[in-house]
Amino acid sequence: MPAYKVEICGVNTAKLPILKETEKEALFARIQQGDQEAREMYIKGNLRLVLSVIKRFSGSHENLDDLFQIGCIGLIKSIDNFNPDLQVKFSTYAVPMIIGEIRRYLRDNNSIRVSRSLRDTAYKAIHAKEVLSRNSFKEPTLQEIAAESGVAAEDILYALDAIQSPVSLYDPVYTDGGDTLYVMDQISDKKNKEENWVEKLSLSDAMNHLSERENFIINLRFFEGKTQMEVADEIHISQAQVSRLEKSALKTIRQYLTL
Repeated sequence: MPAYKVEICGVNTAKLPILKETEKEALFARIQQGDQEAREMYIKGNLRLVLSVIKRFSGSHENLDDLFQIGCIGLIKSIDNFNPDLQVKFSTYAVPMIIGEIRRYLRDNNSIRVSRSLRDTAYKAIHAKEVLSRNSFKEPTLQEIAAESGVAAEDILYALDAIQSPVSLYDPVYTDGGDTLYVMDQISDKKNKEENWVEKLSLSDAMNHLSERENFIINLRFFEGKTQMEVADEIHISQAQVSRLEKSALKTIRQYLTL
């Protein structure tokens, strides 16, 4: 790890533990039993997730220590809301929540500034999407937009993310053209295979195969941290229906991620 990241908020990042999946599962089982020591170990074992995320915001001119602390709040919220029974890796669940916490902080502090080059890339992708939609009479995939615009898929998602409102992680990218292409707040970190978020860019395409209601439920449950009962109250259906729709949506996402 680069030297400039060795000391953040008094934490020696070079000495942070790396937990194996079996260790995470064992610790989380203890956390569910109210074990505070296990909770502390789990937090420390996942601080590298926070470090990976704050790299994304290096251009915000915010103090790195401040972003790290805010990211830790998102991490803790993730631990408090995570449900291991849903067969979703903790890192996949936690990263969007950490990003959301930091983005809300930056939004409230007016710190997000979008460069001209990012705007140009985003508008080029939007134009390509419109051209493809007119010619084929269907919503294009991310890969088709990338080929049409001549811009890498990862760069498209980053640029579209930058011009979006930071409130919701899975708002549709095209607010006037449906809800088929979603912002993908994932990070590329080649030093850690478990945290190689570029490989997960296909999640945006997987989300295309969900119904509008399923998308909404997944957003509320996993990226806003709401309980099934809270979701049920918001969309006026039973908790049992929320549970069934949630399981169906996660099954669909897993199927497309493993293609």
